Amino acid sequence: MAKPERTSLGTPVPQRRLPRFGFHSHTELLNGRMAMLGFIALLAVESKLGHGLLIWP
Repeated sequence: MAKPERTSLGTPVPQRRLPRFGFHSHTELLNGRMAMLGFIALLAVESKLGHGLLIWP
């Protein structure tokens, strides 16, 4: 393994990593949690209004 490059102060130069896109476990967990929060919020609003959001009196 090659030694990391150093600055003039002797600290290592940070290496950039390529961004990760697509289906990954951490993004899928976050998406699922946000969906659950949205569903609970929808149930709370419907119970407060007394009817569904798509049916306006």
